[in-house]
Amino acid sequence: MAGVSLSATREDLARARTLFNERKFDQAIAAAELARKTPDTADAAAVVLARAHLERYRQVADPADLGAARAALGSANVEKLGTPDRAEYLIGLGGSLFLEDDFGAAAEIFESAIEIAPAAGEGAREAVLDWYGSAMERWAAPYTTTRRAAMLERLVRRMEIEQAKNPGSRAASYWLVAALRAQGETERAWQAAVAAWVRAPLAGVRSIALRADIDRLVREGLIPDRGKDAPEADRAGRETALRAEWELLKQKWK
Repeated sequence: MAGVSLSATREDLARARTLFNERKFDQAIAAAELARKTPDTADAAAVVLARAHLERYRQVADPADLGAARAALGSANVEKLGTPDRAEYLIGLGGSLFLEDDFGAAAEIFESAIEIAPAAGEGAREAVLDWYGSAMERWAAPYTTTRRAAMLERLVRRMEIEQAKNPGSRAASYWLVAALRAQGETERAWQAAVAAWVRAPLAGVRSIALRADIDRLVREGLIPDRGKDAPEADRAGRETALRAEWELLKQKWK
């Protein structure tokens, strides 16, 4: 009977993971709760449970989900977690802090998770890079001093490293442009945006989303920013010229 129970619980854990990946978070939570009933799968199930609560919070913004996620993460014995589950655990910790607006601590955790993230599955490194970029941007936002400059420089350096490792990284391409723009480096940000557009096919299935993100950032951010560099009387004309230049670039590199 014990063997039957253990087998059933492992099936619950596998089902919880599948349901999580399918974004069926209510069902994933129920399956993970079942898998927690057996010590052999309790710790890994706690990680799945926490992440499912966090994702459900992003959908419905019920604070109870944040509390449940923290409790589940706190109950996991990390010494019993394998590498994939440790990666998921770090992502869960970072996500919990991020969703509670503790962006600095979230950024620190996400940065520490970048190298281990691929153990959590395909796309995990990109997801962590995206979380990290968002956390760094929001952490830096309130500051106007050299502290903000240092944060943005750190984000730029990290994304340069990631781009060198993987030129097709959607997250690195986007956040490099965004960070350079936030630094006020509008000329280099423009060149990075052009490079990101041209290089987008390397992102594979993410190329369409990357180009959409870059296009929005250029049209709504960089073009108005660069227009401000012109004398006030010339700004409208400068923006019109930049928009034409950008549209021509997109047509040339479809």
